[in-house]
Amino acid sequence: MDPPPQANMLNSMYQLWVLGALDNIGDLTPIGRKMSEFPMEPSMAKMLIQSRVLPPEGAHGGVRRRAGKFNVPESDHLTLLNVFNQWKAHGFRDDWCMRHFLHPKLLRKAREVRAQLEDIMKFQKMEIISAGTDFDVIRKAITAGYFHQAARVKGIGEFVNIRTGLPTHLHPTSALYGLGYTPTYVVYHELILTSKEYMTQVTAVDAYWLAELGSVFYSVKEKNFDERGNRRKADREFSKRAELETEMARQREESAKKAQEEALAVQTSSGSSQNIIVPGTPRHTGVGAGARVTATPRRRVGI
Repeated sequence: MDPPPQANMLNSMYQLWVLGALDNIGDLTPIGRKMSEFPMEPSMAKMLIQSRVLPPEGAHGGVRRRAGKFNVPESDHLTLLNVFNQWKAHGFRDDWCMRHFLHPKLLRKAREVRAQLEDIMKFQKMEIISAGTDFDVIRKAITAGYFHQAARVKGIGEFVNIRTGLPTHLHPTSALYGLGYTPTYVVYHELILTSKEYMTQVTAVDAYWLAELGSVFYSVKEKNFDERGNRRKADREFSKRAELETEMARQREESAKKAQEEALAVQTSSGSSQNIIVPGTPRHTGVGAGARVTATPRRRVGI
């Protein structure tokens, strides 16, 4: 089996660093260790850890809904959450799903995945809090996991990726498509390329959330904003933090090396003490397991 390309490895490590799972020298952070316990993509794991809110993961991708029946205008994610909550309120019944053109098998799978994630969070001693109807809390949690996939409005239904500047569009199945207004900033789950590049699973977010949770990429320009000065200050802080982490890693390596050398010295000294021959004690006269053992010969005294 061939190893993965180095470019893919570096890109994956960069994505983990952006999400805060790796520090500046490539070691796992505390939040990265928690993320590694979840059998899901890192962005979703970060979203769950940041929010402590347990949404129904796994429902997307196969839910067919009547137009406008369950739509939440701010978010496709909240629309899926609304579908799950309505199904729960009606006793998880299959006939209710069929009546509303929903796939009961996929919703049952979402329920199983939710129970599995809940068990993992309890094992990690993470408190689970329900957001209730406070959708801003959920949208902010989604921003924490997908801030690196953000877009800014350019026209009706048309956006540009904030990081790359490439044009992208709302998918016609999105809850945000065809609204009377278009949100200024959105985050998306993935891109689909057909005749155009479409965003799927889109959620409207606030610009300040992007600056707060994705400060690696974004900042908010206020009045009389000194961009160069703030950039230099941020670069100095980043360099100082990187130097500190590098120094801590070097000290850990030196401590481990010193402990290893001390253990080796103790082992060597104990081994050499066993090879000392004391006069008057039996010694081997031959080589091998069958060698005869004799006592030290006594000196003859002449008359």
